[in-house]
Amino acid sequence: MIEIEVQNETHQTQTCLRFAAVPRMGEGIRLMEPDGFWASYDIIDLWYQKAEFGDIWMPYIHVKMTASELAAKAKKGAKPSATDQQQIVDTAKKVADILQASGGEVTPEPEEMHHS
Repeated sequence: MIEIEVQNETHQTQTCLRFAAVPRMGEGIRLMEPDGFWASYDIIDLWYQKAEFGDIWMPYIHVKMTASELAAKAKKGAKPSATDQQQIVDTAKKVADILQASGGEVTPEPEEMHHS
């Protein structure tokens, strides 16, 4: 088994994994995501660095989630954009102002009847 440091560009993480053989650039591998699910990654770079001990060269790989995997994750649960987040903050501030002005008590407005 060969221990290889995997630098994950998608999550900006580094981890050491054991491989039976050094994967080549352009190959794909499956890695476990932080949420516990498996995802496909492309090897975008492979290099060797001399180890601190002896005349040994250690492999390193740089990976990035495949475009199709990124698209699938974006479709499944898109994160709110910065403007969406700002709208949420603004709405929360308005609600807080209303609560403060009313002494903490808010009576809900009657719902409008919708006819189809």
